[in-house]
Amino acid sequence: MGRSRILTRDQIYDFIADGQIIVISKQRVLRLDSWLEKHPGGKLTIMHMVGRDATDEMNAYHSAKALAAMAAFQIGRIEGIWVNFVPPIRGGAFVRQEEKNPLKLVVEEALSDSRDTGCEADTSSCDLKKDTHCTRSRSPNLSNNTPIYDSVLLEKSNASTLAIPSTLIASPPSVTLPLNPTLYTRTVYTDIVVQHEIDRDLKAYPSIDIATQREITLRYQELHRQVKEGGHYNCRYMEYAKECARYSIFFSLFLVSIRHEWYLTSAAFLGLFWHQIMFTAHDAGHMGITHNFKIDTLIGIFVADFCCGLSIGWWKSSHNVHHLITNHPEHDPDIQNVPLFATSPSFFKSIHSTYYNFQFVWDRFADLAVQFQHYTYYPIMCIARFNLYLLSWLFLLSNKAPRLGAASWTRPTELLFMAGYWYVFGYCLLWKSIPTWFLRVGFVLISHMITMPLHVQITLSHWAMSTADLGEIESFAQKQLRTTMDVQCPAWLDFIHGGLQFQAVHHLFPRVPRHNLRRVQTLVREFCKDVGIEYKILGFVDGNKEVLGRLGEVGKQVELLVQCQKYMVETGESGLAH
Repeated sequence: MGRSRILTRDQIYDFIADGQIIVISKQRVLRLDSWLEKHPGGKLTIMHMVGRDATDEMNAYHSAKALAAMAAFQIGRIEGIWVNFVPPIRGGAFVRQEEKNPLKLVVEEALSDSRDTGCEADTSSCDLKKDTHCTRSRSPNLSNNTPIYDSVLLEKSNASTLAIPSTLIASPPSVTLPLNPTLYTRTVYTDIVVQHEIDRDLKAYPSIDIATQREITLRYQELHRQVKEGGHYNCRYMEYAKECARYSIFFSLFLVSIRHEWYLTSAAFLGLFWHQIMFTAHDAGHMGITHNFKIDTLIGIFVADFCCGLSIGWWKSSHNVHHLITNHPEHDPDIQNVPLFATSPSFFKSIHSTYYNFQFVWDRFADLAVQFQHYTYYPIMCIARFNLYLLSWLFLLSNKAPRLGAASWTRPTELLFMAGYWYVFGYCLLWKSIPTWFLRVGFVLISHMITMPLHVQITLSHWAMSTADLGEIESFAQKQLRTTMDVQCPAWLDFIHGGLQFQAVHHLFPRVPRHNLRRVQTLVREFCKDVGIEYKILGFVDGNKEVLGRLGEVGKQVELLVQCQKYMVETGESGLAH
């Protein structure tokens, strides 16, 4: 029997309750406890898949060789369609069945909760194929410890929703509420606007029920097969020859300028070199060049660490999580920028980041800064590179940097190459080659500000998109398309955007080389039309307007909170509170 034994949902539930790292893939039950600390993509990417069917995620992020190696972790199989649990890292609670009866717990919670979801307490009345009311909650999800073909229960965390009159909530770009501050606490206000975004997405996208999402999953798997058979995973190395020629031109112009003591001009050319070459680091980080882990990692370390002073290991660690749990305020490090920026009202309640293991406290500085974030966006993007230096060093000096497994050699290699960057850039260039402090400061600012479009490009495809959590039933493909948009540009301008303009396509197929993404885009458009998911694509200018609109929308919500807090101080009446 062994690896071929059929495991019940009860058994898998108990495995997770015992602390085991259980992931489902292609009907196989994988126990990844021994692999957790060795995973080159970081342990958090696995933790977010515990109790879930991760077939699509694993296929998207792993080569055929890596997928074949997963067989060593198989402990059994499942039958039928798997309904995802909420992973423990995302709040899923697992207690062994002999210690507590989950059925009794959930039913009691559903009966005692005063905020009615629209589902009867008797969950047998919920029709999986038709009844969407059962999933209209803060985290819409059907998941429990019993086989789906026996019964389906609403988990404790999904047993309630806010029933808010639509008249209290205006449509974007602004959300306004009555200014009587005695009506809402800060938490309730935040829940209102978060629930509004959830409701909006539930109306705009295909139904979050098992049948609908299963159909989307099957269509996506067929699309992935077309991408593979169409040869779109094959890297076109001639395109990289063109890339290298462009990098060499910018670097040569930098050297010529510094030779002739045109220091500030040389800074601009160095910034252009950094801007362009980091696109290759992105490709290498996704193993999209040679598809060989060691070779692509070495390319990434040379480009990112030595040429640019940024840790490719840090980037991969955060970026992999971003890809899996895109735009989730508590889990996606790419949108956790409080107190300078907030793209979701969820941050108003001071959230805990599972990536940084840090509490993003909402304080008075955040009240002030976020109100004006649509004005500070571009100035801060100009100096964003300095923050990346800090994050890179913090990562390499922390326990997050890989120390075991196939990636254990990357940390010391990165430290060596990062030290090489600072010796060349900091000592040989800034200190020895540039004569005055005025020119040194000017050189640093110009070279770093030139890379600003790269930081804008990185945020452009996500900051204007939804941050709503629609629960564990939502398919991988719908989640990625709902939280990501593409940027329209003519083919001759692709080198400016470096492939990052195809973010929606890239999120569906992260290992596809960027020079093939325009071709895959055609297939993705057809897929979206077939399954009824919006494929959002805007021009660069319109995309920037969307981002600024989102920042302004959240800023106005904060402004209302501040006004209500002032009212409370002035009148002494109960109002919005932390």
